[in-house]
Amino acid sequence: MSKEGALEVEGAPPPKDYSDPPPTPFIDFNEFSLWSFYRACIAEFVATLLFLYITIATVIGYAQSASCGGVGVLGIAWAFGGMIFILVYCTAGISGGHINPAVTFGLFLARKVSLPRALFYMIAQCLGAICGAGLVKGFQKSFYVQSGGGANSVASPYSLGTGLAAEIIGTFVLVYTVFSATDPKRNARDSHVPVLAPLPIGFAVFMVHLATIPITGTGINPARSFGAAVIFNDKKSWDDHWIFWVGPFIGAAIAAAYHQYVLRAGAWKAFGSFRSQASIV
Repeated sequence: MSKEGALEVEGAPPPKDYSDPPPTPFIDFNEFSLWSFYRACIAEFVATLLFLYITIATVIGYAQSASCGGVGVLGIAWAFGGMIFILVYCTAGISGGHINPAVTFGLFLARKVSLPRALFYMIAQCLGAICGAGLVKGFQKSFYVQSGGGANSVASPYSLGTGLAAEIIGTFVLVYTVFSATDPKRNARDSHVPVLAPLPIGFAVFMVHLATIPITGTGINPARSFGAAVIFNDKKSWDDHWIFWVGPFIGAAIAAAYHQYVLRAGAWKAFGSFRSQASIV
């Protein structure tokens, strides 16, 4: 073997010990004929309903008992993070356990879900959030109104720019964690260590809430913000509402690009393949 040939063999990338799933078709109308598609949408609806019911009830309970202790901000953060852990664990095998339009949007950009599935998931999530917040109001109407309904808005003295930045960064942390926890490469390399994906995802939600509750009440989930805003229907929450869609979607897009093209080196792999073909010619 020549020296050049030996160098080529030595420099060749090692064989992959994992397999990436193929990109999902941009539009797949065949999904509409599958019961699994509708079952997944129902799972997203119910999961988001339960998420809003438990978390908004926790926020209201804290507001009512603030003068005599209560769960506090730490308890609210645990309620949000804990419910995400539970619900992702329960629905991951059915719908993927998104429970958040920003997560769905990020996975759509990474070609993990098709456009029809992404749209139907977002609709199901928003409807579930409205119903979940509506249940809280129905059971505790006086407390709900007095406590602000758990609706998101930018708190004084923070500016709208600060609130938007908090939502972008917070959602980036969440969606980045989702990509990392569900990465087939990580699952293959860490197969000797049990890695429960819902755990880091729920913990990411918990940590982000600790950081951003004083700023925006923590959205990072457009369905959560939308459901609370619809049921509470306050001018302030609607005035600031765009932040809780724009911020999470920007954060999700950045997280998807960072994971796919930097950590997974998608752009560099494509560039390296181009250079190799050019050198052969």
